[in-house]
Amino acid sequence: MDAARVDAGGGWDSAAVLVDGVWLERTARRPDVEPWLRTETRLLPWLAPRLPLPVPVPHVVGEDPLVVRHRVLPGEPVTAPGPALGAALGRFLRALHAVPVAGAVARGVPGPEDNRALRAAALARFRGPVADLLPGRLRGPVAALCDRLAVAPVDTLVHGDLNPDHLLVDAAGRLTGVIDWSDSRAGDPAKDLAWALVAAPRGCADAVAATYGVTPALRARAGDWHRAGPLFAVAFGLDTGDDGLVRAGCADAARLLTA
Repeated sequence: MDAARVDAGGGWDSAAVLVDGVWLERTARRPDVEPWLRTETRLLPWLAPRLPLPVPVPHVVGEDPLVVRHRVLPGEPVTAPGPALGAALGRFLRALHAVPVAGAVARGVPGPEDNRALRAAALARFRGPVADLLPGRLRGPVAALCDRLAVAPVDTLVHGDLNPDHLLVDAAGRLTGVIDWSDSRAGDPAKDLAWALVAAPRGCADAVAATYGVTPALRARAGDWHRAGPLFAVAFGLDTGDDGLVRAGCADAARLLTA
């Protein structure tokens, strides 16, 4: 009998199909994404036992194009994060950031020097074509933000894109898993704290900070990464010809940089 296949959407980088209601198959939307998916098949089986919450454990099931598959994690994206979720997320991030970064780099994630090069390229775009789309009064704040991010640490294994879409919860609001690890790398732990400390509801944010042990320096850098989020969106929109994403990113960047 043929497997039941249902389009599950996906994200910016990969498309997803639900197979028999049990498996999630992902394929790259662009050729440059395939190495990221393959890295997940080496990183996540090694990482999963070291974490207090479930993560996908993918394996390759097809080549040309590359197809990776993992069991579907239970839960839905979080919509109402409260203190209990914040405490669980703080414990998760504390465990993730304690994982030996060298072991992750050995399994294919970008290491410190690789990430410095990737970050430098992104910041150069923010100062140039992205800033060109923003009001002139924001050039100074963009440049100052880029100067601070340029010297942020690259010494910790990070998820790299931790937001509500990638945090799964059950009907009672308890965390059941963390998904979408394509941006994992040796980076700044504050990047994983950006949404949790700045954009999450106050009770959740306070619980994350208390459980994780957030320092003033970490909090300040988390704020910078949060302000940089729309700039990444604008750059991606320029790359993909998504004018709507560019406009939305510019509006969000203007709001956050002004605030």
